[in-house]
Amino acid sequence: MRKFNPKHHALHLQVLWIRMWTIIAFVAAWEFAARSGLFYEGVIPPAWAVIVALVQELTAPDFYVDLGLTVFAATAGFAIGSLIALVLGILLGLRPFGRRVFEPFVTAIGGTPKVIFLPIIFLVFGLGIESKIAKGALSAFFPVVLSTTSAFVQIPKIFLLTGRSFNLSTWQMVSKVYLPAMADPVLTSLRLAMSMSIIGVLSAEIANPQGGLGFRLIRYADQFRMASVYADAILIFATAALMNLALSWLRRFSGSGGRMKTAARAADKAALVASSGA
Repeated sequence: MRKFNPKHHALHLQVLWIRMWTIIAFVAAWEFAARSGLFYEGVIPPAWAVIVALVQELTAPDFYVDLGLTVFAATAGFAIGSLIALVLGILLGLRPFGRRVFEPFVTAIGGTPKVIFLPIIFLVFGLGIESKIAKGALSAFFPVVLSTTSAFVQIPKIFLLTGRSFNLSTWQMVSKVYLPAMADPVLTSLRLAMSMSIIGVLSAEIANPQGGLGFRLIRYADQFRMASVYADAILIFATAALMNLALSWLRRFSGSGGRMKTAARAADKAALVASSGA
């Protein structure tokens, strides 16, 4: 049983108070901006109008259809892109020559805005949900492949020598040596990849509005229903936060904290390079 720590408890309360007052200050600043006349009428609606629009969205049956489309496309794209990236990252880590040849290309494309590939994706995969999944997979791929490659290089040589001394098969080396040693940086990159996948799917839905949360967002913007635009933005933020929270729990219970801090730092830098071109 955890001991009660007065200092820790006081710090926790202080953090909660700061968060609460930050939210209150933000709402007050929002209301001031809405009523000040500094912006065009309707661009920043009162907070109460946004709350009403939020309730209307949550009670609209078609909202959950669009929510399901976005979550499915983002999750499928994340799974496909991350799996391919994980395999390729390990292969590049195993082959120094291949890493020297291909890593500069992967890094360069990873820093390129992926929205420029949308016309090609629409031509190849069509205008249905397949193109949204493909865009999500493309956005999720680069943070994971760069982080996995960087983390693999940082694995202590003693781990690799120990695995080889036991004559482990390739699959055993991957499952018992490589992945456990890279768990912390890879899980960090997966959180980033999930965010990138959601952004990728939303950009595809906005570019080709046929369904999903991005479709609702651009539809309300075209109709100048700004309260609904902000309401959908809040719901998109909440959806992304919940999906990332699930990955955070996975990282917390992986039991890998503190074992590969150097690899984690190197992988985080590589993932940031990739995320710059979401």
